[in-house]
Amino acid sequence: MKVSAITLGCKVNQYESQAMIGQLCAAGFTVCSDGEIPDVVLINSCTVTASSDQKVRQTLRRARRDYPDAVIVLTGCMPQAFPETAESLTEADVVLGNSNRASLLPDILAYLSSHHRIVDIAPHQNGEKFEAMAVTEFHERTRAFVKIEDGCNRFCSYCIIPYARGRVRSKPLDEIQAEIAAIGSQGYREVVLTGINLPAYGQDIDADLCGAIEAACSVPEIARVRLGSLEPEQLTPEVIARLARQEKLCPQFHLSLQSGCDDTLRRMNRHYTAQEYFTIAQNLRSAFPNAAITTDIMVGFPGETDDEFERSLAFAEQVRFARAHVFAYSRRPGTRAFDMPDQVRNAVKEERSRRMIETTQRTKQEFLQQQIGLCEDVLLEREIRPGIWEGYTPNYTLIHVSGTGAESGKILPVRITAAFADWCEGEITA
Repeated sequence: MKVSAITLGCKVNQYESQAMIGQLCAAGFTVCSDGEIPDVVLINSCTVTASSDQKVRQTLRRARRDYPDAVIVLTGCMPQAFPETAESLTEADVVLGNSNRASLLPDILAYLSSHHRIVDIAPHQNGEKFEAMAVTEFHERTRAFVKIEDGCNRFCSYCIIPYARGRVRSKPLDEIQAEIAAIGSQGYREVVLTGINLPAYGQDIDADLCGAIEAACSVPEIARVRLGSLEPEQLTPEVIARLARQEKLCPQFHLSLQSGCDDTLRRMNRHYTAQEYFTIAQNLRSAFPNAAITTDIMVGFPGETDDEFERSLAFAEQVRFARAHVFAYSRRPGTRAFDMPDQVRNAVKEERSRRMIETTQRTKQEFLQQQIGLCEDVLLEREIRPGIWEGYTPNYTLIHVSGTGAESGKILPVRITAAFADWCEGEITA
C-alpha cells in the first residue's frame, strides 16, 4: 500500500512525519511517488493558533475530496490538545494523538479490517518517557532533522503547546549519537537538532543541551550541526562559551523574542527582560563571528498599548535581526490570554505587523549586505535553473550560486558577490 504525508507546522512535526512514514514502510508500505494515488494519507497537524486548526480542517476536506478511497489519518497536536474537536472531524478515518503514535500501524490495520472509524487519543501522563523513534532517511531533503526533546513546562499565557505536547522529556545521549551516526552513514552532512523547548533538553535525565550538541558534533560524517528554535534565557555565558568550542555548530541562533517590551513579556509569562535578551544576543555574536540572530515577534498581544508596541519596535531595530517572523496575536481557546482584557482590534494588529515587518526587513537587508565579499561553505540543495544552484551558508544565509562541481548535498566554498531582497549571490571557488 502507498502512503503519503501532509505535515503542518514545525520542524518537530516534520521529523515525526518521517518517523511515522518509516514505521509504515518497515511494515511493507511504500512512499507514494509524484502522480501516484495514495492508499493512506497521513495528516500531521499543528494547533499553535486558531488559524492552524482552520488549516487542518481545510487539509482534511481537500484530502477526502482528492482521495475518496484512501484511509485518512489525522494525528499530531490538534487531536491531542482538542480531542473532542478532532473527533468531530469525520473526514478522518483514524484520529490519533501525539502520546500514542506507536498505535499508528495497528489502528490503520484495524480500520482496513473493519472499516469502522477509530478515535485513539490518550492523554499525556506525568513522568512519561521520551518517545522512542529514529529517522535515517529524509525524503527530498539535504539536511536531517533530529528530535531530541519534547514537551514544555513554561505555560506562556498565549500558548496551547504544553497541553498538546506534555511535559519536558529528552532523548538519551547515546541514542542521539547512534541516530546521527546512522544519518551520517546515509550521506547527510548537516543535522538540525529540534525540540519543543530545546534548551530544556536533559532536565529529566540529568543531561543538558551542550552535551547533546557535543554528541552530535562527535560524529565524523557530520560536517555541520544546527539548532532549532531556542528560548533565550537559558543561554548563560557559561553555556555560550561551551557551545563556542564546537567548530561544527552553525552560527545561526533563532531566539524566540515575542515582544521587546517588558510589560508585554510579563503578561505573556515570558521568563526574561528585553535587556537580558539583548545581552544574550550580543554574547552570541561575540562568541560566534558573523552569527545570524533570528526570531519570532508577536504584535497585538492583549493589552499591548501604542507605547508598548513602540518599545517593541525600537527593540527590534536595536537588536538588528538577520530575519524575523512577524505575526499578529491570534486568540487561542484554552489559554489564559484568550480571556485577557483589552484585546487589540484586528486593524491595529495589521498596522503594527506592517510596521514591524518593514523594520525587520531593513535589518535583514543590512545583514545580507554584510555577507558580500565573504567566502562561506554552502550546502547545496537544488538546481533552481540551469547552472544556478540554491544552498545555505553556516549562518543560514540563502545563496544562489554558479560554478562547476555543483551537486545536491555537497558543501562547497562560495564567494558571496551580491545581496538581494531575500538571498545573496555567489560563485563557487573550488
